[in-house]
Amino acid sequence: MSKIIYADNAATTAMSDKAIEALTPYLKEVYGNPSSLHTVGQTAKEALEEARARVAKCLNADPNEIYFTSGGSEADNQCIRSAAVNGLRKGKKHIISSAFEHHAVLHTLKKLEKEGFEVTYLDVYADGLVTAKQVEEAIRPDTALVTIMYANNEVGTIQPVREIGEVCKKAGVPFHTDAVQAVGHIAVDVKADNIDMLSLSGHKFHGPKGVGALYCKRGIPLNTFIEGGAQERNRRAGTENIGGIVSMAAALEEACAGMSENSAKLIKMRERLIDGLSKIPHSKLNGDRKKRLPANVNMCFEGIEGEGLLLLLDAKGICASSGSACTSGSLDPSHVLLALGLPHEVAHGSLRLSLSAYNTEEDVDAILKAVPEVVEYLRNMSPVWEELEKGERTHLI
Repeated sequence: MSKIIYADNAATTAMSDKAIEALTPYLKEVYGNPSSLHTVGQTAKEALEEARARVAKCLNADPNEIYFTSGGSEADNQCIRSAAVNGLRKGKKHIISSAFEHHAVLHTLKKLEKEGFEVTYLDVYADGLVTAKQVEEAIRPDTALVTIMYANNEVGTIQPVREIGEVCKKAGVPFHTDAVQAVGHIAVDVKADNIDMLSLSGHKFHGPKGVGALYCKRGIPLNTFIEGGAQERNRRAGTENIGGIVSMAAALEEACAGMSENSAKLIKMRERLIDGLSKIPHSKLNGDRKKRLPANVNMCFEGIEGEGLLLLLDAKGICASSGSACTSGSLDPSHVLLALGLPHEVAHGSLRLSLSAYNTEEDVDAILKAVPEVVEYLRNMSPVWEELEKGERTHLI
């Protein structure tokens, strides 16, 4: 079998050797329950608390502000619902978010709306950015929470989190950010960024799946989301996934240590991809070109369907996506691209390439060869493209 080129790292990443090495002892040797009082259990407890301190250090947080979860979605749910409950106690039932958040946030907010909360969904500019001014103008006396993602999972745009956090701080409104795509890829400092609550997930930076964490600033009540035992200081019941947690901490440390070097490499490959794919007629880069994650490229190609593009690229050994893996089974165009103002016809023809430090310049060469070939093939088969070329329809890109 020919080499597989994996360019879907926003969906998940391969575990690093260090993450695997960190995990292995906890599969067989250090198997104790950290809630047990005996030596085997307390050995696991020590590993748990050491990992908590390591994750906290990477975020410039205090260890007692870190709570381990099953992943980013659970962390989003717990943070948002906690802020909602806290607000409700003070008679505050208004939440501010954006129109292109991850569905872990959007679906939680929709449920809260059914429970009587009012949510303001800020519009996203065509460059994929939300501004601090938008947030400032939307804040009301009854605002219980602002939740804006740190970096978008589809178009990769990095939001002005520090400025948004400053606005929230001045207004006395808690600020949560879904940082699942940001942590491990760009510098995140919860204190300097004025973040009150944050969500992250291990498998986005070469750690294991099924483990994540949330940061909750000291003094902000964090409500129990899963009932049961007294784990995670009575905030998250269930025996902790010690191996996964230790492995995630190792992966995060590795990602942060190599961030500068990896970013420089990835930005170079990203720019080559953008330059090369932009040469395809009637193509468009989605999101701001500079204020984006180092490894993200999101393009639309008019006159084709993204599903066909992905399947044919896969046949050529290239793994990519058209948007969030959480909605890959949907036939609807990306809500993120629609939020940016793209017409349905254009949003349907999207391609997301998300690289990692494991990718090479040869991978970029192969992608730049394959994508134009596949786009041309699909367009030659498309009656819509024929109508566009004949002038019977107007090109939208």
